[in-house]
Amino acid sequence: MAERILVIDDSDDSRDLIGRFLEKAGYEVMAATDGQDGLTKALAAEPDLILLDIMMPGMDGYEVCETLKKEARTRDIPVIFLSALGESRDKIRGLEIGGADYITKPFDRGEALARVRTHLKISRLTREVMVANRELVDKQQRLDEDLQAAAGIQQSLLPKLLPTTAAFDMAWKYIPSEAIGGDIFNVFPLDGDGERLAFYMIDVSGHGVPSALVTVSVSQSLQPLSGRIIKNKNNIASPGEVLTALDQEYPIERFDKYFTMVYGILDAGEGVLTYSSAGHPPPVHLHERSPYDLLDKGGPIIGLGGRVPFEEGAVSLTQGDKVILYTDGVSECQDAQGSFYGEQRFYQLLETMKKKPIAVMMEEIVKDIGTFLSGVKPRDDITILGIEYRGG
Repeated sequence: MAERILVIDDSDDSRDLIGRFLEKAGYEVMAATDGQDGLTKALAAEPDLILLDIMMPGMDGYEVCETLKKEARTRDIPVIFLSALGESRDKIRGLEIGGADYITKPFDRGEALARVRTHLKISRLTREVMVANRELVDKQQRLDEDLQAAAGIQQSLLPKLLPTTAAFDMAWKYIPSEAIGGDIFNVFPLDGDGERLAFYMIDVSGHGVPSALVTVSVSQSLQPLSGRIIKNKNNIASPGEVLTALDQEYPIERFDKYFTMVYGILDAGEGVLTYSSAGHPPPVHLHERSPYDLLDKGGPIIGLGGRVPFEEGAVSLTQGDKVILYTDGVSECQDAQGSFYGEQRFYQLLETMKKKPIAVMMEEIVKDIGTFLSGVKPRDDITILGIEYRGG
């Protein structure tokens, strides 16, 4: 379809001359005899380009251009002024009110045609960019909505209430980052009397919807009655067995994701914690003796297909002992200067607070991280779970 050009000029000869060479070049030409006629036809037809004479009776070309640029339907139509006025101030005025170019009469047909083609091309490209930009904005909006939904699903999996027992007191904190991550944890009873509790903390690699979906899948696999945790009434899977089963079920090739994890069992009657870790930051065992201990038994990340067995560790707890689990969002958070919070700062903070109630510790950990970040948003989710042993 030929591009449409509107010629607004009070001279019959000029309109006829311009119309002929434009039609010969393949354009559809409309003509208007004065400024008001030109405005009416421009608003009705919305041409692709306007050639506008300046010196016309009644409404001159400057007034026409200013009116066109105020109208939403015509403000983006390129306007090329045609005039015998060759002073710089006349050209500057035309460009300042929105003109795209200025051709001085008498003009060379070849030059005029070249400028017409150039501005039509610029106009086409501009429209294409605007359409592409609108599509990108729409896609980004849909993506933001998907990310918000994924974040909601992820946070809905976090426990609303932790099990209440006489032997253990627990508290947790979760600080989401701007990018959806893959942190999840849970604590649940393994028997009816609450003598044994299981807990896990998981951190799926990457960010966004794929990581959140893997988090959902793994959390479903770790439901107590899924068959991986409680095989039957008298057969509860050990931490090493649970990690081995997940390692076989979630090879990296399945989702192009891997995850780190800690899984443990708390026995209130015996005061024993049995655990195993899959490439996860080691939980910190706080006790009356100094310093703290790191619970570092385990194996590689989940997803490598059982190349190395998962070693189990066992810790005897005494009244007042605490165990702190966390994701690497804690140690790897960075301030505005790019400095890391770091493990040593975290360990030392825990050691100084180890006699405080576990809920108070969680609050002060978050406060210290906030002081370190000083308003900077964390780049990764931060998850912390604290368990205090009250005694069997």
